[in-house]
Amino acid sequence: MNIFELKNIDYISNDKSILKNINLSVKNGDRITLVGPSGSGKSSILKLLAGLQSPTNGRILFENKNIENLDMEDYRKEVSYFFQQAVLFGDTVKDNLEFPFIVRGLDFDKSKAVIALRSVNLSEEYLNHKIKDLSGGEKQRVALVRNMIFEPKVLLLDEITAGLDTDTKHLVHNLINEYHKKGKTIIEVTHDQEEIDLATSVINIEGGEIKYE
Repeated sequence: MNIFELKNIDYISNDKSILKNINLSVKNGDRITLVGPSGSGKSSILKLLAGLQSPTNGRILFENKNIENLDMEDYRKEVSYFFQQAVLFGDTVKDNLEFPFIVRGLDFDKSKAVIALRSVNLSEEYLNHKIKDLSGGEKQRVALVRNMIFEPKVLLLDEITAGLDTDTKHLVHNLINEYHKKGKTIIEVTHDQEEIDLATSVINIEGGEIKYE
């Protein structure tokens, strides 16, 4: 079953053609890596899939439904977009891990949050850590587990290990690998060869177009 279908997608921004006639099918459980030069349109594809931008032409289907007709709040519970630079809010780590519970109308489950933190080698004590006191790698890990705590169907990852130290990168790789083993779908932009090697499909984007070998 295809979880995504991109049909004849064009995307123009500020009178500049960013994507041209993109056609792509993504099966449930795929791990697809988008590669290509900087500025080729890779991140734009992720943002379109995330519903952060709308195509100029064409349609994006999620489970056979046009995403433009879906409730975006519900959609983003199933399709989680992860920026290159971690975006955290509030004062503490707990503020961030409470958020996925709040948007689902649920009480905060501390034990679930602690398990999530431990999956990226952060202790329970981090719940009360101030955001401003976290390192870049710690922020990235907190943002990642926040996005994954309710296991969305799809993760959209935009260069999420760029700039991380080797140990943190290893932790992130392990978390993503375990997530994919559960049959979840991953679409990522990366220059990391280890991540590229794990892909079920590598798609080359150049000049806003898919380039086939």
